[in-house]
Amino acid sequence: MSNGWTVPGYTEVRELGSGGSGRVVLAVHDGTGTAVAVKYLSDRMREDPAFVREFRAEARLLGGLVSPYVTQFYEYVEAPDGAALVMELIDGVSLRSVLLESGRTDAEAALVVLKGSLLGLAAAHRAGVVHRDYKPENVLVAADGSSKLVDFGIAANRGTTPGVAGTPAYMAPEQWQGQPASPTADVYAATATFFECLTGRKPYDGANFAELAVQHIEAPVPETEAPEAVRPLIRRGLAKRPEQRPENAEAFVAELEAVAVAAYGPQWEERGQRKLAALAALLPLLFPSAGGAAAGTTAVATTSIGSGWAPGRGGWFATGLALVLGAVLVFTTDAAGTPPSPSALSDFATTSPAEPGSTPTAGPSAPGPSPTASPTAPPTASPSPSGGPTPTASWSPTPTAWPSTGNSPSWSPTPTTGWSPTPTPTPTPSPTLQVTGLGVSLKPGVYRADATVSLATRGSGPVTVVLQWFLGDARGVYAVPDGTDTVVVQAGAPTTVVRSHTFPRGRGCYAGVRVTTKPAAAGAAASDSQPLVRCTDLEPPR
Repeated sequence: MSNGWTVPGYTEVRELGSGGSGRVVLAVHDGTGTAVAVKYLSDRMREDPAFVREFRAEARLLGGLVSPYVTQFYEYVEAPDGAALVMELIDGVSLRSVLLESGRTDAEAALVVLKGSLLGLAAAHRAGVVHRDYKPENVLVAADGSSKLVDFGIAANRGTTPGVAGTPAYMAPEQWQGQPASPTADVYAATATFFECLTGRKPYDGANFAELAVQHIEAPVPETEAPEAVRPLIRRGLAKRPEQRPENAEAFVAELEAVAVAAYGPQWEERGQRKLAALAALLPLLFPSAGGAAAGTTAVATTSIGSGWAPGRGGWFATGLALVLGAVLVFTTDAAGTPPSPSALSDFATTSPAEPGSTPTAGPSAPGPSPTASPTAPPTASPSPSGGPTPTASWSPTPTAWPSTGNSPSWSPTPTTGWSPTPTPTPTPSPTLQVTGLGVSLKPGVYRADATVSLATRGSGPVTVVLQWFLGDARGVYAVPDGTDTVVVQAGAPTTVVRSHTFPRGRGCYAGVRVTTKPAAAGAAASDSQPLVRCTDLEPPR
């Protein structure tokens, strides 16, 4: 920051990117040596109370999301001289970078991107949150081909009416019209990004906001430009009416898996992830671990009008509406050269370094060639820093999600001590630390299961909780390993850890999880096994 303020307890390594709203640096947590991404709010934006409220709101929202497909939030810190979000550092590149380098991906790789980010959206939708700004800039691709969803800067609670906001090229018809925030709008934006992965172009190419609005509201879905096997997903996801789309991201994942297996076989996901990893490997200097120099993050989008389509009778009315909306959007888009609106956090870099060429990017919230516009005022809730002599306020998430409906209540960050992000590698526990109780229960879904782990400890220090996922053909049979989740918690009061896992299609009807801890629990391990709902011929879950 211009005033030199840094988050206490962290040593800055280098800048990853910067923009009109602030900058992002790679830093190391002094207590554990863990590398993190610190997202600083600029001095200019800190002078705008509405923007600061949005920044705090993003911290609250991220604190309620726990998913391996969403960038993990560690801490929000606010002091008289600055404000910052401390987040997981993803050693990856934005999907926008991949598309700029390769032009497009094949269908299997595109399906992998869509599935991973849909699972991130599903976590948000279960918490009652709508992202509202899904686009290639907000999807990070790691070296192994996995992907994570980032940047919840203009997210809103489901059913609220925060106004017209988003990135025009990916906004659903109802989003242009200012209708209440809905998961179906996120499904639309994810499908538009999927289309771009497949074809190398956005679904609609209006030359300005007005043309884009009319095209999204009325123009036919360009499904014929995509491979025939995945056209049902394009047709469903880009449907003009929200009720014609899957109701949320989780429902869309089920449809995606059915289409993918039918078209490309049961190994489509493994092949697609390898292909995506190969594309990311073409951009080694853009990974945070590469140590490249940072660059700015502001770029102006350019679009061109297509041919062969003109609005009908209803479209001309939509054109008039869109001209008004477009005019508002033009004057509130940071990428167009004017100061950003309070809600436009998407020009904020988060973890990956700026990209070369025409589209500099700096991670989860890099704008790339698609500006985010938000003409409306931010929520009215006005959280304020806690008073008292402590100069720095620091807030960390709790296991429970933020309320999913209504306006966000006022909130005051309170000082925290002894916090550390998930360390890598796992820190050595204190010799006096004990895990005295361990239990797990599994709630199955159609293709996924939610594990709730209960933990009782004695002493102090970090406890590593390891969840090993399995599939099997009978209850209690843990035959086919299907991944591992690791969570680090602090010993003390009884703790509950909740993790979700999505299983591949057609590899067994029983979901299983085995939980162990470091240090080991008194009973060594806990496990549970339940039949997945899709196997209707089996006994119902207990």
